[in-house]
Amino acid sequence: MKRMAFSALVGALLLVGRSWPAQAADDEFDKVEIKVHKVAGNIYMLEGEGGNIGVSVGPDGIVIVDDEFAPLAPKIKAALRSVGQDKPLKFVLNTHYHGDHTGGNVVFGESAPIIAHENVRNRLASASKARNGRERPPAPKTALPVITFHDTVSVHINGEEIRAIHFPAGHTDGDSMIYFVGSNVVHTGDDFVTYGYPFIDLAAGGSVKGLVANWDKAFALLPADVKVIPGHGPISTLADVRRFIGMLKDAIAAVSSGMKQGKNLEQLKKDKVLAALEPAWGKGFLKADEFIEIIYKDLGGK
Repeated sequence: MKRMAFSALVGALLLVGRSWPAQAADDEFDKVEIKVHKVAGNIYMLEGEGGNIGVSVGPDGIVIVDDEFAPLAPKIKAALRSVGQDKPLKFVLNTHYHGDHTGGNVVFGESAPIIAHENVRNRLASASKARNGRERPPAPKTALPVITFHDTVSVHINGEEIRAIHFPAGHTDGDSMIYFVGSNVVHTGDDFVTYGYPFIDLAAGGSVKGLVANWDKAFALLPADVKVIPGHGPISTLADVRRFIGMLKDAIAAVSSGMKQGKNLEQLKKDKVLAALEPAWGKGFLKADEFIEIIYKDLGGK
């Protein structure tokens, strides 16, 4: 399977709300390369398959933000050694509960405490039904966050504050952005992605309108020159995020306008109400019709 096809499959699994069936795909994970990117200060980004991993390296040890999939743990550990010189892993932070960001918890949770918003632990610890009707079992104990918070929490390590800030009802209801204050880097989780239309997990408390509102607050908290680690995609800037949020506002306006005219979901799809956005944003795994449906439901459509 080529890299693009593999990424599309990861996206499809997110659409149905499933964690990765690692036992069925180890041969594909064997082909994944973990790339290391220096971001700023003592912060790195690891890019593999799944959500980007943020890394703080310093005299006190290593902190990682998200951990992709469990079968990639040996490769992730090797990448951490390449920048951390065998320094110990001290903490793991999760930006949200999806399996492409927390699948490695089961491995890394054996070495360091996991920190996440309380809703992340609640969702990982509970069985749930995916959109395809399949049951997602609870995560094993070692994969669960052992330190949870409601609004914010800070880890003081490697000479700087690593601040986790909860933003409700965005990609999910447990989203946190992780701000490395001294290095001026923020890991956004999937509240910002670069692949195109974002998947908003309505079943897990997500909201397109909520995501826009969250960023209106985040823009006021973050310096204009902050380096951005997206949930998926290359290192970015706040200008990139503003373009992304502009797209979301335009998409919401297009769907809302059609709904005010009395159009149902099928009519909105037939009218291709996101056609103006397609050239720039329609190249990801989430297609226009699927994003129209997410917005339609978020705006109260049945």
